[in-house]
Formats: sequence, structure tokens, C-alpha cells
Amino acid sequence: MPLDFATHHSEDLLVSTMAAGLKGSEILKIAGEVRELKAQGRTLLDLTVGDFSSKQFRIPARLEELIAEAYSNGESNYPPSNGMPELREAVRRLLARELNLDYPLPAVIVAGGARPLIYATYRAIVNPGETVVYPVPSWNNNHYCHKLGAKSVAVPVGPEQHFLPSAKDLAPHLASARLLALCSPLNPTGTAFSAEALGEICDLVLAENARRGPTERPLYVMYDQVYWMLTFGKVRHVNPVSLRPAMAPFTVFVDGASKSLAATGLRVGWGFGPPRVIQRMSDIIGHVGAWAPRPEQVATARFLDDTSALSTFRNGFLADVRARLDMLHAGFQRMKAAGLPVDSIEPMGAIYLTLKLNAHGSTTADGTVLRTNDEVRRWLLDAASCALVPFQAFAFAGDTGWFRASVGAVSTADIEDGLPRIEAALRTLR
Repeated sequence: MPLDFATHHSEDLLVSTMAAGLKGSEILKIAGEVRELKAQGRTLLDLTVGDFSSKQFRIPARLEELIAEAYSNGESNYPPSNGMPELREAVRRLLARELNLDYPLPAVIVAGGARPLIYATYRAIVNPGETVVYPVPSWNNNHYCHKLGAKSVAVPVGPEQHFLPSAKDLAPHLASARLLALCSPLNPTGTAFSAEALGEICDLVLAENARRGPTERPLYVMYDQVYWMLTFGKVRHVNPVSLRPAMAPFTVFVDGASKSLAATGLRVGWGFGPPRVIQRMSDIIGHVGAWAPRPEQVATARFLDDTSALSTFRNGFLADVRARLDMLHAGFQRMKAAGLPVDSIEPMGAIYLTLKLNAHGSTTADGTVLRTNDEVRRWLLDAASCALVPFQAFAFAGDTGWFRASVGAVSTADIEDGLPRIEAALRTLR
């Protein structure tokens, strides 16, 4: 007999206030709809989840070999809560080699992907009621604030700035802030800070911390750079500490293998920052067991030190991602030139293209008037078998027609097949 879990209690009384008010991921909800359609045999251009299909992007072959070796060698017990020493040392060497950053070992931490590191950063720095400032669109900062009971200050940024905040945008909000959350290249837009723009923001943070007395809690920056190895053309990744070394005591970095090595399922992330904060983050992660698997840590350490294998993989991987983004961008620009109501921002990094569908107020072939981003999304899924994520999933208010397109699970052939379907559907709008 099936168990009956019904009670006479109100549903909100069954869980904590935080859990009752926590919203699920809109991205994962959309991805679930897409999976159902695929299971029904539907062929889709799936541009939704920020993940990599192993059919399109495998992890480095050498890394696969090293993982198998680690399991064969019995590396199957608990790792240290702050990560395997050999991986933390390999990360130190990577930072010195690639970013000219010299961090001591106590400043480096490893966890089960970037998400535990983001949560641990919030938890280690922010008290309930304290203020977190972040630009929108951005990924999940609103949800982390909710979990901690922090005060959210979301700063809307538009396309004229590639959806990246300027010092002018942030200046009015930093006097009362405890944490400023930044990301570059940015999820969801695939755009990246310039050295000038990020440097000006760093100057604001340094000035604010100089203003605060020794008994006042400082303002920190969480800098999510998990996509930093994926930048294109003349774009060069920049970070707060390289630009302003005085930012070192106030900056916690979030990084890892998930996106740089197409290795989301391996759950190997790393962070670095002020040792005192990193130690507290290690304690938090240790209590919840959010460790990266030991064999994957051992293998990743060896792979990061194999500079030839790393370089070879990165060059091919970067070219494959860029080919997809460039093809998608060129296709939408052709549609725009033909007078169709679309636009896109030239990709700068990550695996995302920012798209605009100016279909609001248009009438579909069956007489439906499209009024919201979600209605446009559903129409495009039905009419063109193309799945996108609206910017509302990234706390961006308003039905402005902006969408994220992720190329991690599609081939160039998929894009080539999907673009004519999108164009044909757009031509039916009136």
C-alpha cells in the first residue's frame, strides 16, 4: 500500500521559512520541459542549460586516463575538507603561470564545483540582514541572498554596457554593503569586463574600505571567473587583484574545472582569497561534506601541471565553442539585416549568446498575441523547436525580449538546421 504523507498542517508549516520561500531554478524548470519533449521524439535546438553534452564536448582524453588511474590506485576515501594538497598546489601554479597571481597555499580551497564555493563565500562573509550588491542579469545571487536572509540590492544593467555594471552604477549602493558579487565572463550574457571598467569598480571598493574604520566590517568582492579560460578574439580576461593588488584582502575568487575543461559532472571547483576567509569557508564546506571526489582531485592536479595537454585541449575546445557562438550570432544578424525583429550581442566569452526577440505585441499564425518573454519562449519552442532561457531566470525584471542561448549541448549542424526554422517562424508573425 502506498504511504500517505498528508497532514492537517498548512504546507508552509512543514518546512523552514527559508525553504518555503525559496524559488526553484527557472532554468532547470525549462530544461525539464525540453527533456520531456525530447523523450517524446521531438528534434529541438536546445539552447537552455549552461552545461556540456559529452556527445559534443568531452573532457580532455588525458584527464579521463588520469581519473581511471586514480581509481585504480585506490584513491577512494575522504579528501581533506579544503582539498587535496597536490591539487591546491597545482592551482597555485596555474594562477602564477596564467594570471601572474602568487597566492599562498592556505589561500586556496577545493570543493565540489563552484556552487559550494559561492555558498560558502556568502555564508563566511554575510550575516542575516547585511547587504549584498549584484548586477542583474546574473546567476543565482538572488537565491543565495534569500538562503542567508541577506538584503538584496539588484542593480539593473542594460545592453548598452553589455549587461556589465560600471562604477557609476554601483557607487550609490556600496556604503552599506558587505558583499559585491561580480562575474566575468558573465552568465547569462557571455560578456566580459574591460580592464578600465573593472579597475574603476575596484577603486570604489578600496575607497569604501579605506573610509570604514577598524571596527567596521569590510566590503568584500566575490569574483566568479569560472569561465575565464573561455574568452574570444581580442577579449582578455581581467580580475580585481591583477588590476589592483590592494584588492587581495577583499576579494574571494570562485573558479574551477567545470567550464574550463567541459567537466561539469566531475564536480571539481576551486577558490582562493584571504586565508582567514578561506579557512572559514573550508570549515563550512567540511560540515556539509561538499568535497570534490578524491580521484577527480588527484587527476585534475596532474592534468593542470601537464601544460602541453592543457594547452592542446584549451585551443581545440575554445575553437569549437567559438564556432558555435559565431554561427548563431551570424545567423541572427542575418535575420536582423533582413528586417526580422531580432538582435544579438557579439560573443566575448563563456558558452552563451545574448539574443533579443522583439516579438512582444506580435500576433502568431493562430491569432495569439505575444505579450511576455515566457509567451515568446513558448511560442518559439512550438513554432521553431528552439529552446531559450529568458533573462527573468537571472533576476532581470521586465519583458524586454532578452534571452540566453547556451551552445554547450548543440553541434554546428544543429545550429545550421535550427536557424532556418527560427527565421521561418519569425516570418509568420504579424
